[in-house]
Amino acid sequence: MKLTEKEVRYVAGLANLSLSDEELGRMVHDLGGILEQMDRLAEIDTEGIEPMSQVLYDAGDETATLREDVERETLGSEAATANSALAANGYFKVPLVIER
Repeated sequence: MKLTEKEVRYVAGLANLSLSDEELGRMVHDLGGILEQMDRLAEIDTEGIEPMSQVLYDAGDETATLREDVERETLGSEAATANSALAANGYFKVPLVIER
């Protein structure tokens, strides 16, 4: 898939990024390469291959590092925000970091 400068500028705008002409050219090239790789991966025949539910976990492996999934009570807003510098109505309050 070939990307255009217009598409890269649009995505950069969504991410609130200002790209120089040099950066724009590099991003068109780099992002285009990533999309080409994804296209090649999509061509691989995966028919008959079972999906993996967890890449690094084998239930029969005694050294598996994942704990049992046990249901338990949730933490709750009050406890979660108890040590927060600023909280209100059960939510963390943070300073504005992005302005448009």
